[in-house]
Amino acid sequence: MHFPLPDFSACRVLVCGDVMLDRYWHGATARISPEAPVPVVTVRNDELRAGGAGNVALNAASLGAQARVIGLVGEDEAGRLLEDSLMSRGVACAFERVSDAPTITKLRVISRHQQLIRLDFEERFDACHAARVAAALEAHLEGVSVLVLSDYAKGTLADVQGLIRAARARGVPVVVDPKGTDFSRYRGATLVKPNLSEFEAVVGPCPDEATLIARGEALRAELDLEALLVTRSEQGVTLIQRGQPAHHQPTRAREVYDVTGAGDTVSAALGCGIAAGLNLREATALANLAAGVVVGKLGTATATLEELRDAMDAHAPVARGLLGVDAVLSACQRARAAGERLAVLQGPVGVPGAALLARLEEAGRQADRVLVLEPATAAPDSLAVLAALRPVDWVVAVDAAGRDDLLARLQPDLLLQA
Repeated sequence: MHFPLPDFSACRVLVCGDVMLDRYWHGATARISPEAPVPVVTVRNDELRAGGAGNVALNAASLGAQARVIGLVGEDEAGRLLEDSLMSRGVACAFERVSDAPTITKLRVISRHQQLIRLDFEERFDACHAARVAAALEAHLEGVSVLVLSDYAKGTLADVQGLIRAARARGVPVVVDPKGTDFSRYRGATLVKPNLSEFEAVVGPCPDEATLIARGEALRAELDLEALLVTRSEQGVTLIQRGQPAHHQPTRAREVYDVTGAGDTVSAALGCGIAAGLNLREATALANLAAGVVVGKLGTATATLEELRDAMDAHAPVARGLLGVDAVLSACQRARAAGERLAVLQGPVGVPGAALLARLEEAGRQADRVLVLEPATAAPDSLAVLAALRPVDWVVAVDAAGRDDLLARLQPDLLLQA
């Protein structure tokens, strides 16, 4: 799927959820400890990054959006370091500080680009703080383009249903990165984004595509969601949307180096895409590309606009218009590789009328790409008119034998007769 990369500068993205401080100790390893069979790391660098909901907000800011994050932190140095780190990179913070729990901190020891151990410092936040989170959300909802809820089951979103209702009452779309097996907590959200293991923990094992789609649609309807997006690691992502056929996109990662924080990137890019006016398929494509960028980096990371442009250029389809048989085969193969559905209209079309235009519009709604096959004897002017129609991606003129061979090789998802 190809579309212009939006300008996110006017998008106001509000993120609410479990914020964390990701700390990395980097150093060399040259010997084994005499005290135990473990490597000795001489720490040379202490690196701080925002994790959880903070990383979601950073990803949104990296795309140029106006990002603000709401979360719970302790009255400690880690909370101050986290806030300073976020604000220095353009993220506004609305933290609620509590005295009965520390700021969630994850310390990773890295040597030679390998993670040796992770140490977690955390206690679940008490449910009594939910009212403070709700009040902070109400104070910052005005003028917000989208709300992203980042749930790591640490207690910040104890009243997530109340937060969803508050946003929806103001017409603000809500994207949820869920946790746990009780997805009824997220009822009424715009889109919920589980990974495959989280999804199967709720609906049961899905041994094939048909089962995943059927159970996904049942869950979407039960929770009154606009859409459910299942991220499936190397298998890509599957979007199950109200009133639309299920849509699959393959993974966009060129090389997987570290998947830490990739889910945060997907949530942020989805939110930014929705805020910028993209439809859900386009926002999914944007998020899929962004995830492909960050898994090639070490640790929690973000995707920049420049990196997204490069990724989009790498997957850009062949130009629209009147093509030869070989060119249209290449274009359709690239579209299929991008997870796009193909509709084919068989001619002869003749002079396009209102009825034909309506059929082409419907084909464009059911598929991502529309190809028109015209007889080899069609007039050049007629072909040019067809290629200029908005729903049409490609037009090719072929004889009867060439048409049948092309259809056999393309196997379109939708076949129409003019």
